[in-house]
Amino acid sequence: MTKTLTILAASTMLAAPLAAQDLSVVGSWSGLPLHKQYEAPFWTETLPAASGGKINVALTTHNQMNLGVGDVYRLLGDGVYDVAMTVADYAVADAPELEGLDVPLLALTADAAREMVDAARPMVEDIYNARFNSHVLAIAPYPPQVVFCNAEIAGLDDLAGKKVRASGRMTAKFLEALGAEGVNVSFSEVPGALQKGVVDCAVTGAGSGYSAGWWEVSTHLLPIPLGGWDSVVTAINLDKWNSLDAETQSLIETRIAADFEAPAWATAQDALVNDIACLTGNGECPAGDARGMTLVDVSDADFARARDVLVGQVLPEWAERAGADWAARWNASVGAVVGVTIAN
Repeated sequence: MTKTLTILAASTMLAAPLAAQDLSVVGSWSGLPLHKQYEAPFWTETLPAASGGKINVALTTHNQMNLGVGDVYRLLGDGVYDVAMTVADYAVADAPELEGLDVPLLALTADAAREMVDAARPMVEDIYNARFNSHVLAIAPYPPQVVFCNAEIAGLDDLAGKKVRASGRMTAKFLEALGAEGVNVSFSEVPGALQKGVVDCAVTGAGSGYSAGWWEVSTHLLPIPLGGWDSVVTAINLDKWNSLDAETQSLIETRIAADFEAPAWATAQDALVNDIACLTGNGECPAGDARGMTLVDVSDADFARARDVLVGQVLPEWAERAGADWAARWNASVGAVVGVTIAN
């Protein structure tokens, strides 16, 4: 009942100004750089200006609305708001096939991650159409999802036996295959969980961890992208999209590609380097004070073992859950780009 009332209250808050607004938009985590640097300026400044005042936006975020992250796209499909964006992995309980968008360790650079996303995009569009009654407008990255530990580690093998907060279901399966225990803890609860020993380690983007103060409750940073790039999907309710004229649709798609998606990807690689510097003090920190976490070297053996586990165990297990048709589509698109084939 409390959750229902929260959703109704959020809906009422957005509905009130809609007579004078064209789009009600729910952004991703309000405190993180993707929203502050790219989402908010695009929706509140760039798009309205490009439309000559034709498009006006009422913007909030899912955490400001106190929505469960798993509800964001469900409510979008129901038409509670017009546009929503959050991490695709938050929706995999409703769409297990969506896990194929952001597979750990297949992309070690932003350019490689963008190629993966571009290859997966037709699949993602079909998933959002069918599962969430919505149309995909953009897919943007958080920086690679690395490992924060409040325990001494020297490499990948040291995660075995540890309790690790995963950033998504496939990451949890991957950690379990490495001998760790995947623990489900929400992003906002991670600092307390690390401090109290509920988890030993946690996976998130380096910049997200810096902004959220994870360096205060963790000592070691393992910069291996165990959680992929945590793709954030921006989608619009399909009924709303179909109600827009062709000129407005074209304007939105053109501007969001040029003024939101492209700059977010362009800065993703440098963001990782800068964020690691901010967390460890190894280099200059443009975001503020550098911290003193221990940077753990990732060996070639670590990468090789992780890749073997991914290809030999994690991806085949996902293919069983998603179904043979989705596995075949993945092989023909993302798999072809990264040189991986999920065996039948």
